[in-house]
Amino acid sequence: MPSATIKLFLVHGDARSLRTAEISNWTGKAVAAPRSEADALLKREESQNPGVYFLSGVDAESGQAKVYIGEAESIRDRLRQHLGTKDFWNHVYFFISKDDNLTKAHIRYLEGRLITQAQEAKRAAVENRQESGARLPESDREDMEIFLGKIHQLLPVLGGDFLSKPAVTGPGEHQNLLYCEIKGLVAKGKLTSSGLTVLKGSQASREERPSAVKSPWIQHLRQKLLASGCLQDDGTSLRFTQDEEFPSPSAAAAVIHGGSANGLTAWKNKSGKTLKQLESAPGNSAPNSAH
Repeated sequence: MPSATIKLFLVHGDARSLRTAEISNWTGKAVAAPRSEADALLKREESQNPGVYFLSGVDAESGQAKVYIGEAESIRDRLRQHLGTKDFWNHVYFFISKDDNLTKAHIRYLEGRLITQAQEAKRAAVENRQESGARLPESDREDMEIFLGKIHQLLPVLGGDFLSKPAVTGPGEHQNLLYCEIKGLVAKGKLTSSGLTVLKGSQASREERPSAVKSPWIQHLRQKLLASGCLQDDGTSLRFTQDEEFPSPSAAAAVIHGGSANGLTAWKNKSGKTLKQLESAPGNSAPNSAH
């Protein structure tokens, strides 16, 4: 992804409140706001434009992050409808073109691509029941792919990370792998800019420690991963069926151990050095991670 200069404007001076974002030499614009500020958002001129949008929140039953992706020729009119029909969302992000060059076909194409990308990323449950999309001439399709790239750059800056896939370890990267072991079970992981990704095929303990009872979030997270199929009981362990990114090494280690764990000491490289030792080593270039 190319480097970019981003102009972020906090309308009320609060990073959690209404805000806009633009990239130098790009005709698009992003706007984000909590649901509680919908009235102020809908009064803004940008909301009259055609564009694509994300509604984000939490599923009431599973506790999992949830997102709805849509397109509209008038963002304002569509959001007014959603205020009365969708109650799960607590934040909205939308993207428009400042030069009014986005057509209905353009935004339908963007919507279809974004739904597919969000489903593949698996960072949130995608509420959309069916994919959209539209056929475009080659030149228009290329322009919209560039627009998609800008959405990928701005969305995490605004607080919505629904599209990026967890980093996958490729050939030649095995020297960077970390290992977390418990009672003969082995999990492999790799640090990312967002935390730590546990790799497909890794093992976690079937049993839970007493510390899991004292930290209910561990039980909840393990149950959620089992319910989603990310963890499957193979009779001897809980096995990861896909790469899964965690916000910190400790969160990943807690799921693997079945109880509280210090990720800085639980994760080691193939030589046995802990993550703490690796991060404190002179000339360390590993990404910083939360405890």
